[in-house]
Amino acid sequence: MIRKVLVANRGEIAIRILRACRELGLEAVAVYSEADRDALHVRYADEAYCIGPPPARESYLCIERIIEAAQKSGAQAIHPGYGFLSESAAFARACAEAGIVFVGPRPETLELMGDKVATRRVARRLGLPVLPGTDQALDDRELVAAADRIGYPVVLKAAAGGGGKGIRVARSREELAAAIPLARQEARAAFGDDSLYLERQVEQARHIEVQILADSRGHVVHLGERECSIQRRHQKLIEETPSRALTPALRRRLCRAAIRLMKAVRYIGAGTVEFLLDSQGRYYFIEVNPRLQVEHPVTEAVTGVDIVKEQLRIAAGRELRYRQGDIQPRGWALECRILAEDPLRDFAPSVGRITRLREPAGPGIRLDSGICEGTTVTPYYDSLLAKLIAWGETRGVAIVRMRRALEEYQIVGVTTNLDLHRALLDSPRFFGGQFHTRFLEEGFTPPMPDEEEYLAAALTAVLADWRRRVGSRREETVSPWKMLGRREQMVEG
Repeated sequence: MIRKVLVANRGEIAIRILRACRELGLEAVAVYSEADRDALHVRYADEAYCIGPPPARESYLCIERIIEAAQKSGAQAIHPGYGFLSESAAFARACAEAGIVFVGPRPETLELMGDKVATRRVARRLGLPVLPGTDQALDDRELVAAADRIGYPVVLKAAAGGGGKGIRVARSREELAAAIPLARQEARAAFGDDSLYLERQVEQARHIEVQILADSRGHVVHLGERECSIQRRHQKLIEETPSRALTPALRRRLCRAAIRLMKAVRYIGAGTVEFLLDSQGRYYFIEVNPRLQVEHPVTEAVTGVDIVKEQLRIAAGRELRYRQGDIQPRGWALECRILAEDPLRDFAPSVGRITRLREPAGPGIRLDSGICEGTTVTPYYDSLLAKLIAWGETRGVAIVRMRRALEEYQIVGVTTNLDLHRALLDSPRFFGGQFHTRFLEEGFTPPMPDEEEYLAAALTAVLADWRRRVGSRREETVSPWKMLGRREQMVEG
């Protein structure tokens, strides 16, 4: 029986999981690096343990320290969130050896899904459409020969990849030769494995993923699809559900294919099956993400299913509460990822202290955030600060609500991509659903801010911060006894 859960993550996703634990009446434990000592997720948890210095490899990626914290706290389960150790078979196995429940798939499933070429072979065996490519990792010479055979353009991918890392597009033999060492270097740094394979590049593709829940008794349901085509260098920026690109018949085929694959690998937990859709409406399987996705809130918004709670129930050995007929999506939802990045400086990461924060609210708006005023954004981790979600009865209503929420949102102290999201939501092509995975690179130009407006905004931020600091000093110099005397005079008068 699970009574206490350790969350092996940080930021907004840690808080999201901690909240689910609280609603289920479970005690919740946070872990943190020295850089995150004052982080919001540390304050929210029932108890928290430091697991090492700021670099992730010495803290959030250190299996031994996380297991030690779980044992010290008495936690019966560990939820890895996404990123970090969420797809690590070694971590899942270490949890099992320590007698701790890993909230996610079995280690052998993670090993299979972690090998993208092996997963391609499984999908092909089941009859799912798979992009032309290689079903094994190749050396440099073999990659060039395979690309010549498949035809350009091609996509280089890390065999142990995920999260958009270790991917390069090559449109000629020369580009491929230059891309191979870069892709290997990125794959080695991100996954400790520089194995690469090839797929044919789909031009003007739409990225569609199907959300799956599966319990240990073999029951599998889908929660519909999400579209994640608004991307920058294979990193998602805006997600929505449902997708305008799918007809009802195509949606049924995609969802059935996803369930067939997950049943074949005896999947347990929450996961997504990823597809590419070409301009002719043909779909191709690309991979499985065996974890909670960043964009899961849009699915929760339209289905009413709390995916994190279901993960915890499944991990406790309980049966799914839903059958497929129970899942009746309603309305439309979008998510914008709010990042500490500067779109005008090639999306360079921004670090600093958040001096002012005004968060949006109102009908149909949800904000999953890991920041507050005073939070210091460091260079050690992912730049994701928060996720803004808007729901509406129709896509148009959801977009209008998202626009309004983005206008309300204000973060001072670090540069963010809020202006980019505002511009994207104002784009006629986005509103009309006429976009693809390279829309940002090929079909959209971020607006340049007016120099005077930029200067005025900077001066306003400086003035607001000065007033806040001076005001707090003035309040500290006023004697509370004097204030009490003034109140008494007012009452007597």
